[in-house]
Amino acid sequence: MIELMAIEAKYRTLSKRLDEASLRMWAAVEARSLGRGGISAVGKATGLSRTTIYAGLAELKEEGTAKSEAMSGGRLRIRASGGGRKKLVDKDAGLLGDLDALVEPTSRGDPMSPLRWTCKSSYRLAEELQRRGHRVSQRSVCDLLARLGYSLQSTRRTREGERHEDRNEQFARIARTVAAYQEEGEPVISVDTKKKELIGEFENASKEWQPQGKPEEVRGHHDFLEKGKGKGSPHGVDDLTAHTGWVSVGIDHDTTEFAVESIRRWWREMGEACHPQARRLLITADCGGSNAYRLRLWRRELQKLADEMKREIQVCHFPHGTRKWNRIEHRLFCHITAHWRGRPLVSRQVVVNLIGSTTTREGLRIQAGLDENTCARGIQAADEELALPPAIERDAFHGEWNYRLLPRNQHH
Repeated sequence: MIELMAIEAKYRTLSKRLDEASLRMWAAVEARSLGRGGISAVGKATGLSRTTIYAGLAELKEEGTAKSEAMSGGRLRIRASGGGRKKLVDKDAGLLGDLDALVEPTSRGDPMSPLRWTCKSSYRLAEELQRRGHRVSQRSVCDLLARLGYSLQSTRRTREGERHEDRNEQFARIARTVAAYQEEGEPVISVDTKKKELIGEFENASKEWQPQGKPEEVRGHHDFLEKGKGKGSPHGVDDLTAHTGWVSVGIDHDTTEFAVESIRRWWREMGEACHPQARRLLITADCGGSNAYRLRLWRRELQKLADEMKREIQVCHFPHGTRKWNRIEHRLFCHITAHWRGRPLVSRQVVVNLIGSTTTREGLRIQAGLDENTCARGIQAADEELALPPAIERDAFHGEWNYRLLPRNQHH
C-alpha cells in the first residue's frame, strides 16, 4: 500500500513535467523494479493502461537509443506509433475530395456554387463541409488546405497587357537618346502624374513616430471628402541630368493642359537656370493618361511650349504597359511617398511643403508649387492647330512614340 502511494505521488509530480514518451518509459521502469505484479500496481497507482506500460517495457528492450527517441521524418517521435486518435482523412475518406472541390479554382466542384465564387474563408468552408456530413472544424480545414498545397496569398501584378513586338527596341532607343542628350549637356526630363491624394484628415499608409499610446486620429478613406478640400493631383517633372525635380499640385482634373503647365513651370522655376545653354529638351513619358501619345491636345500644348521656349522639344514614349520603367517612378515619386508616410495631408499647402522638403542621400532636390488653375475636360485640338507640317517631325521608327516639336517662329 505504501509503495502504491509513493508511485502515485511520483506520477503526480512527473506528469506535469514529462511528455508522453518520458512518462511511458518511467512507468515501465517502475513496473520492472517491482517485479511480479508491477504492471498492475503501477497501472492502479497512475491510471495508465496496461497497454501503455507494456509499450514502455518493449521500448526498454530496444538496443541503442530508445524507440521513442528515433527520428521520424526529421522530427522526434513523442507518441508511440499508432497512438492517439486516427486522422480525419483516415476516418472520412471523402473529406479531402470535397474540400478540394470547394476551393479548386479551375475545373472541379460546382462552378455555380456561391461559396466557390464569393468566399473561401476557412470558417465558411468548414460550415459547407459540415452541411455535407463531414465532422470537421475550422482549424482542421486550415491544416487540410495546407496538406492540399493551398496557402493564403495576395494577388501579384505580373501582367502588363499586350506586349508590343518592338518594346525592347523602343527601350534601347530611349536609352540611346537620353545618353546622347546628357553627353551634350542638354536637359532630359521624365514626366508623369502621381496618384491623386485625398486632402484632409484622412489615413495615410505606413507609420510615423508619435508619443506611445497617442496615435494621430484620422478618418478612413471610405469617408466623404471634406468640403472645400477635395483631392490634390501632383504632376512631377524629374530632371535626369541635374538630379532635381519639380511637382505641381493641381486642384482640378489631371488634364493635358495641367501636365504641360507643370513642364512650363519647371522650366521657368528650375530648368532655365540649370540649363542656360540648352538648345533642345528631351521628354520621356508613358503612353497613357494626360500625356498619351494619341492626344492631339498633348502635342498642341507642347507646341505652344516649344514656341515659348524657342527650343526644340523631343518626346519619347514608353510602350504600352511599361509606365513603371519611367525613371520618375523610382527617382522622385517613391521618395515623396516615403517622406510623407503616416501623415495626414490636411491641406494642399501641406502637400506642397512635404514634397518640397523631400531629399535623399544622393542629393535629390525637389521644388513644388500649387497650381490653382482650373482645366476643362474633353477639349479637342482642332485640325488647323496642327496643320503646319514643319512644326512636328516624326521619326521613321514608330513616329507615334518618337517625334520632335520645333518652335514655329524659327520656320517662318
